[in-house]
Amino acid sequence: MYDVIIIGAGPAGVSAGLYVKRANLNVLMLYKGESALEKAEHIENYYGFENGISGKDLYLNGIRQAKNLGIDVKNEETINIRIDENKKYTVITENETYKTKAIILATGNKKNTAKIEGIKDFEGKGISYCAICDGFFYKNKEVVVIGNGKYAVSEANELINIAKTVTILTDGKDLPGINNIKIDTRKIRRILGKNRVEEIEFEDSKKLKVDGIFIALGTADGNDFAKKLGIITKNNKIIVNENMETNVAGIYACGDCTGNLLQVSKSVYEGTKAGLQAINYVRENLNV
Repeated sequence: MYDVIIIGAGPAGVSAGLYVKRANLNVLMLYKGESALEKAEHIENYYGFENGISGKDLYLNGIRQAKNLGIDVKNEETINIRIDENKKYTVITENETYKTKAIILATGNKKNTAKIEGIKDFEGKGISYCAICDGFFYKNKEVVVIGNGKYAVSEANELINIAKTVTILTDGKDLPGINNIKIDTRKIRRILGKNRVEEIEFEDSKKLKVDGIFIALGTADGNDFAKKLGIITKNNKIIVNENMETNVAGIYACGDCTGNLLQVSKSVYEGTKAGLQAINYVRENLNV
């Protein structure tokens, strides 16, 4: 059981972790995939670096700093988060399952969107982004999951015992080592239907009739988890108050996933605030 689990290891996540760890709480930091910060060639507008610093160096320095302080840092993809009736959270990764009392989402601003004709037109009309939230509506129906990673497999597994058939569409990518789920690697041209999703057309002009489509591209981000947990979002950004609290007790969000100014300085501030608030929550509400 961890006191706090932080998902994300950029400036927001590391800043939160430093404060939580220095408060003598048990903290786990999970991260996976490339950070947007790593792509910044040179940063000259951040305090303390007279000659600037590369985004990659700043990012890796932060992770090393967290490890040196004794934070448990793991390079594992988070694929699901669940909450029980006692307000304890379960974080499921590609390798393990962890329990925690509070969560800080610091997952950055994911740019991984599907450029498939028809997706925007049918959102809420047969297209969903959360298997746990909407799977029930597709009982004994034929559904597909669009994605090509472990997150897509996790979503498909949520649907297996509900839907009549479940197929993962990789849109031209490979997804090896999956035995219990049908995989279709054909490139998708567009999604068709009248008032709701009815079929998918592939680049080879063949069509597949479907009742529902679940989007699970790349790795899950904060917005994906927010939808599963009933956290309020707007324009794919997590809504928080001035204390970085979401509308779900014990869950905080900070950094680029909350939108507005996408700067390192803003992420560090929000991470600090989220870390301090998580400390108070664990100590006061859960008698730690």
